[in-house]
Amino acid sequence: MKRLTRSLITLFMGLSLSSVLATADVAKGQTLYIEKIKPVCKMSGSSFAAKHSQDQWEKIYNSGKLNAEIQKLCSMTLDENALPHIYDFAYEYASDSGNVPNF
Repeated sequence: MKRLTRSLITLFMGLSLSSVLATADVAKGQTLYIEKIKPVCKMSGSSFAAKHSQDQWEKIYNSGKLNAEIQKLCSMTLDENALPHIYDFAYEYASDSGNVPNF
């Protein structure tokens, strides 16, 4: 019984850790914004993120229209792999978040 309990705890912790590692990252989104979007867009990250509230960014992302919104705001699109990180960045620093990015 003790062995089974340890195995289940180890499995649970392993699955928890892997789900955290598989999620997007605000810091990576900020770095991507600085490297990819800012040179083209000529807009600070805080100004970009403040274009919408958290609810609006969530709706844009969940409907699959984040690249279209980036196109509208900055006349460019990004690789699909970068979008979850840019979304996390924009959501974290949205107009209603009260957060300001450190650049």
